[in-house]
Amino acid sequence: METDQCNAQAFLQFLQYTLDQYPDQHVVMVLDNAKIHHAKVLQPFLQEREEQLTFVFLPPYSPNLNLVERILGWLKESVIANRFHPTRKELRESIVSFLEYLSEFPERVLQRIGQVVMSEN
Repeated sequence: METDQCNAQAFLQFLQYTLDQYPDQHVVMVLDNAKIHHAKVLQPFLQEREEQLTFVFLPPYSPNLNLVERILGWLKESVIANRFHPTRKELRESIVSFLEYLSEFPERVLQRIGQVVMSEN
């Protein structure tokens, strides 16, 4: 089985699990446009549950709307950009240090992801 197909199956299991947790509610999911979110294997499931589940897709490239992209950008500017890590071990240590910082200061994380950064284009 291809990786995308495996990931689509895992996503399908996640959808079923989520709907099982909220059997009497309508679930709305905000998703990026990953291939697995549009996989053919999902279509019968989605059609059967269209009264219970709605997908809202982010625009194709919208890092300002995707909170994970904000954290990844922060990681890149704090750990990777203009810095030299002579070994993978040192790079890994820098990333772990950054993640520990995030866990110690959740209010800074919330501030960071709460900022709307407008495109310079």
